[in-house]
Formats: sequence, C-alpha cells, structure tokens
Amino acid sequence: MKKYAVYDSSTGSYCYRYADTLEDLEGTGFEDIITEEQLPVVFDGRGGYYHFRPDEYGFNRIIESDKETPLELEEMYTLNDPEFKLGWISPEGDTYSCGYTNHNKCAKMIVQKFYPDSKFPEKTLDRNGWLQVIDSWDGTQRQHGQFVFTEQGKITQKQADRLFDLGLYNNEEVKKLIADSENDW
Repeated sequence: MKKYAVYDSSTGSYCYRYADTLEDLEGTGFEDIITEEQLPVVFDGRGGYYHFRPDEYGFNRIIESDKETPLELEEMYTLNDPEFKLGWISPEGDTYSCGYTNHNKCAKMIVQKFYPDSKFPEKTLDRNGWLQVIDSWDGTQRQHGQFVFTEQGKITQKQADRLFDLGLYNNEEVKKLIADSENDW
C-alpha cells in the first residue's frame, strides 16, 4: 500500500505520495537520496519532494491506497459545487469543478468512470455532449471570465438550466448554443 497526503482546495481535494518510513521510499527513485532524518516527506508530483508538516495549508489527512488514482472523482473534482466556476457540465447538467489548468486531468477521471474504454478524455467528453467551462481571460482583459465550449455546438435543456443557475445564460456563446439547440428540446 502506498501512502498519500490529501489536501483540500477550492475545487475539491488532491493528493501527493507521502513517505514516513524508509520502506515507503521503495520504488520512488529517492531510496538513496532521502535519509531517515529527513522523513516524513511528500513528493510534489513534479519530480521533487519536500519535508512534510501536518500544519501545511490545506492538509486534510493521510490515506493508504494501491489505486492509480487514490481519490474518487467526486472528491477530487467536486460534484455540483454551488460555487462552481470552471470545469465540466454533463448532458444531465451535473458539474465537476476544476481549476484553470485541470480540465484534462478532470476529463481523464470522468472518462475512467463513465467511458472506461475510451482513449482520448477530452475528445470523448466533447463527443458525448459534455460542456467545458473555461477561463476566458486573454491576458489583456481586466478580469477573468467564463467561456462555455462544446464541440457539437448544441446543448441539452438540463445544461441550459444549469448555465442559467450559474449566471452564464447571457454569455454570447451561451445565447448562440441555446438558439441552436432549442428546437431539439
């Protein structure tokens, strides 16, 4: 069993591999680098590590798992978060929150759960009618915004209802999606 330090964020939880014994270092590539005095450590997911402190910002708990992804989809990417800003919206209107740069990771987990035989996560979601809500900031605007995208150019009634609830009903691209989709409802 591998150990993981779980942290909370505004869009869900995330985890990093954790080691508090020399045995936990096996298979990490750090077996001959990290000494017992340096433990416990957390591997940062980018090829490095740092000394773990339980009072770190956002730290929640230590878990053990042998799964490739130790946390469930809904824990990592909050399902139907009332504070939803960015992420994915299913054809049924369910939202999965993610940060500015986590759309692909979130898509991978959604696909693992709902379309396990698919190979290309974002394409799979696009082709199955999911919406992406992405950051629309282009580097010149004063504020970040939200842009709604779907490869199909159409949305479901439930997605339209969710976009209304999220306050995105008046975005130009949403108005066009609704106009292009209303006859299918």
